[in-house]
Amino acid sequence: QVQLVDSGGGLVQTGGSLRLSCAASGRTFSSWVMGWFRQAPGKEREFVAAIDRSGGNTYYADSVKARFTISRDNAENTAYLQMNSLKPEDTAVYYCAARPSLVPVTSPDEYKYWGQGTQVTVSS
Repeated sequence: QVQLVDSGGGLVQTGGSLRLSCAASGRTFSSWVMGWFRQAPGKEREFVAAIDRSGGNTYYADSVKARFTISRDNAENTAYLQMNSLKPEDTAVYYCAARPSLVPVTSPDEYKYWGQGTQVTVSS
């Protein structure tokens, strides 16, 4: 059974930074594509970032490009999302997700395992 545990959310002012972590159980972490998604109240879950199995290729939503950085440490079974220059519109519950596949994708329906979510609130 695969478990993902999100952490690192909190309350931050506009322009601030947070680093989210996603700790994964299981011995096959390096064979999963990892993604981060977010969901604001009344909105659908949306893609934020994804990283391939080796960490060599990353993908971002246009809204976070140049502000957020996704990374992973396969030795520690952990994925990260560094968020800089945060804006009030970044306020949402953030979820990490895992896809046992080769190709990163942006659709949440293509991810098999999900963390419980961590709240990020950016005050203006």
